[in-house]
Amino acid sequence: MAAEDINDAEVHDTHFDADEPVKPSPAPATAPASSSPPKRHTVSVQPLQKDQMQPSYAQTLEVPRNEHSGYGSFINGLGSCVGFLGAIPCCPCPNPFKEVDQGSVGLVSRFGAFYKSVDPGLVKINLCSEDLQTVSVRTQLANIKDQVAITKDNVTVRVDGVVYYSVHNPYKAAYAVEDMRSSVIERSQITLRSVLGSRTLQSLIQDREQISRDIEEIVTSITQEWGVLVSISIRDVHLSESDQVALAASARATRQAEAKVVAAKGEVSAAKLMKQTAELLATPAAMSIRHLDALQNMAKTSNAKTIFVPMSIDGVQSLSQGMGGGNAVAGGSSTTRDQDDPAARTAQLHALEGM
Repeated sequence: MAAEDINDAEVHDTHFDADEPVKPSPAPATAPASSSPPKRHTVSVQPLQKDQMQPSYAQTLEVPRNEHSGYGSFINGLGSCVGFLGAIPCCPCPNPFKEVDQGSVGLVSRFGAFYKSVDPGLVKINLCSEDLQTVSVRTQLANIKDQVAITKDNVTVRVDGVVYYSVHNPYKAAYAVEDMRSSVIERSQITLRSVLGSRTLQSLIQDREQISRDIEEIVTSITQEWGVLVSISIRDVHLSESDQVALAASARATRQAEAKVVAAKGEVSAAKLMKQTAELLATPAAMSIRHLDALQNMAKTSNAKTIFVPMSIDGVQSLSQGMGGGNAVAGGSSTTRDQDDPAARTAQLHALEGM
């Protein structure tokens, strides 16, 4: 019964009269539009391109002809058998498969004669007749430390440098020079001392980049025959304490001389401007304006009671004429008479004093 009463109550609550107009239910309030998420900077990853990878040095030449064909065939067959056994795991025989790391090139020689170059990866060789040699084609670094040289002006300096070199011809780097790295470093050291001996100390300090380029050109002209490209930079120049003091004194004297030259040029320019100013102020009108400015500034002071201004009679007449120019123009004849009359001049002075 309780459940049925509850259902009836719910039905009565939801009943509405058909005669009454149905009021539309208010629309639900729309939620404020959510702000768009802030844009994030995305990093696009570009795949590696073929031209950005290590260039291919793979090449196979004609197999060198062996005069002792019987012995050569026997050695090749023996190497094949040993290699077959070595390829089996847990076999004590050497493995014929060799790895060439990325950034290197493999050079394969048969009976001592080069005949094939391979790219990085797994390479199979004949253990008895073939030999594999790897050459790095990456850019390598070598330090040149404490190279003592005497400059052109007989100053002993110690120079530290750095050499960057890279192999562009693996065949020449492997077979054209005995020890490529040591040869490049030694050649760079000799050239560095030779070039520094032809330069002064001041040139060594100021033209360091130019000296590096000169050394690089000389060394590269030789290392190209070894299949190596070289870049050399001077890292630091060490001087003794006495040389440092002398160099500082020279720089100080140079700065003082430059300061004196600048000061002299400033004085010349100021003298020219003063001369032009004097020529402009030499006119009577300009002098009258300066007199009036001086009087105005003196009258503004609180302690000024009486001002005595030295001025000629002609200056007073011109000043009075300027202040009373209209009357002077109207009565030109009377003004002329006043200039000739001493009493008129005295009256003009009293008039100025009254101002």
